[in-house]
Amino acid sequence: MSRSAFEDTLVQHGLELKRDETTTLQINVGLACNLACRHCHLEAGPIRTELMNEETVEAVIDCAGRFNFTAIDITGGAPELLPHLPQMVVRLAPLTSRLIIRTNLTALELPESAALPALYRDHRVVIVASLPAVNAAQAESQRGGGTWETSINALRRLNEFGYGSEGSGLELDLVSNPTGAFLPAGQAQLERRFHQDLQRRYGIAFTNLYTFANVPLGRFRSWLEQSGNLDGYLKKLAGGFNPCTFSGLMCRSQISVDWNGFLYDCDFNLAAGLHHSGHKLHISDLTRLPLPGTLIPVGDHCYSCTAGSGFT
Repeated sequence: MSRSAFEDTLVQHGLELKRDETTTLQINVGLACNLACRHCHLEAGPIRTELMNEETVEAVIDCAGRFNFTAIDITGGAPELLPHLPQMVVRLAPLTSRLIIRTNLTALELPESAALPALYRDHRVVIVASLPAVNAAQAESQRGGGTWETSINALRRLNEFGYGSEGSGLELDLVSNPTGAFLPAGQAQLERRFHQDLQRRYGIAFTNLYTFANVPLGRFRSWLEQSGNLDGYLKKLAGGFNPCTFSGLMCRSQISVDWNGFLYDCDFNLAAGLHHSGHKLHISDLTRLPLPGTLIPVGDHCYSCTAGSGFT
């Protein structure tokens, strides 16, 4: 197998991407989602049926009980579409000091999600919500018509439960991704704009904003290819390579499990099919956490996490 351009870049800088101490368990519960966002690195969507079954849920909870994870991070697809999600929240929350759930916001407005905000509040869940932009047209160009108003309604409801309110201790973080083949704007400047615009126009409060580059995998890669932007975008990412991002890369401190129970170093390697340790290992067979110094499989998508300020 030929070496990727990212591996060549590491060699040029005298670097190797190796694991540090594992502190985070990331759980991808499946590809079923109520949206088909253009920037999705997994090609999740309404026609996908992949969801974690109860046996795998039990294996994940058992793993969380065997090891001491500082954070447990639940993602998808849309985690809200997993029938076992409430059970996971109740049983995982006591096992970690930081239980995180990632949401596209619109899934929180589905009828079957009505009880989730109260459940999240009661178990002090950290909510990380995707909101591509504070401009409705830009956001809907990435996520589809009608998603803006639904997202705003979800944020208002989370605020009503105390999320994002100063002093509540209920953390509501937003994630913004560019709406095209661009690198993200400066995080501090964009966070100020989000705070000002959402508060002024909608009375919405949140805790932090994070800006990340879109990862050239899945549906976003297909769009890049179809629009003739792939080569240019990869060059932008490679040109922004910053070795200073290495210390905070999430793949160095987390283990990621997919809906079938197999392990990866991060959700992007999951999308790329790059298994942890280079071969299939099921979470039920994990007898010890990965050792610091273990090499992490890499590909050209890794430029997304090492460009500019990085993806931590």
